[in-house]
Amino acid sequence: MIGRRLVLAGTGAALGALAAPGVVRAQAAWPSRPVRIVVPFGLGGSADVAARFLAEPLSQAFGQPFVVENRPGAGATIGTDAVAKSAPDGHTLLLMSNTHTANETLLPNRPYVLMRDLAPVAAINIAHHVLAVHPSIPANNLGELIALLRANPGKYDYASSGPGTPYHVAGEVFLAMAGATATHVPFRGSNEARTAVISGTVPIMFDAIPTMRSQIEGGLVRGLATTGPQRSPLMPDLPAVTEALPGYEASIWLGFMAPAATPEALRQRINAEVNRILALPATAAAQARLGAQPMAMSVQAFDAFVRADITKQAEFIRMAKMTPT
Repeated sequence: MIGRRLVLAGTGAALGALAAPGVVRAQAAWPSRPVRIVVPFGLGGSADVAARFLAEPLSQAFGQPFVVENRPGAGATIGTDAVAKSAPDGHTLLLMSNTHTANETLLPNRPYVLMRDLAPVAAINIAHHVLAVHPSIPANNLGELIALLRANPGKYDYASSGPGTPYHVAGEVFLAMAGATATHVPFRGSNEARTAVISGTVPIMFDAIPTMRSQIEGGLVRGLATTGPQRSPLMPDLPAVTEALPGYEASIWLGFMAPAATPEALRQRINAEVNRILALPATAAAQARLGAQPMAMSVQAFDAFVRADITKQAEFIRMAKMTPT
């Protein structure tokens, strides 16, 4: 009996050390109301699509609506800061990308610090881009585009979905490795940037393969290359940039984060469910149609992945001589 009391006392002490009673009750009741998925990017982009894809199965799994809320602006800092300042009760999630890891270097005056004010929850997927140009650009292949940009420094513009986004970093690293220059024209989201390229207002862009593929097939823009380590199965006729610029690779990856003090038990619950959804054959097929690969990880592995990517993006930014703002 004494031994049993000691075991019970020890268990109680351990639980007390993990969480206060109020936190334990909150975890047991979670989710007690709709869960917001804040997407700090515009409608129609990769992050928005991923958030809406996961919202329905998460709603079914947890018995409360998972509601997507787009809050774009200021290089994704507006929506991200709103999540960082939200209650850490599991009812607010951030749909983040490597925009956030790049911003740790590019935006030193942002109102939050990623790994201090937010906590990793789950990885989602990773995808590569396509380099597309308006037909008015006198370049029919990647080599001709590189030669054109080298011969006309600063004459041509390229679009992106905003400063620090994967499409922006992809463009700057490409220019640095090609020894060429072009002027970056940021937009508030992928849809605005894509429209500018299709109209010829800004004639060059790195964009999501599935979204731009239909524009390429329709002749509205010309696809020149994709950005993976090898050719994309979605566009196998296009070379990979690395065939002309060895070592070049650019991607966009997505994941969930939560306010920093969100209990690990809640983050583990969400992580487990996201990983279950990512493992479904239907999910893999849907992701393949989007040119993406599911990227299931534990909470701890995703934490290490994000930290490593902050370092990786900083190296890209230094190599491309991108100026912090």
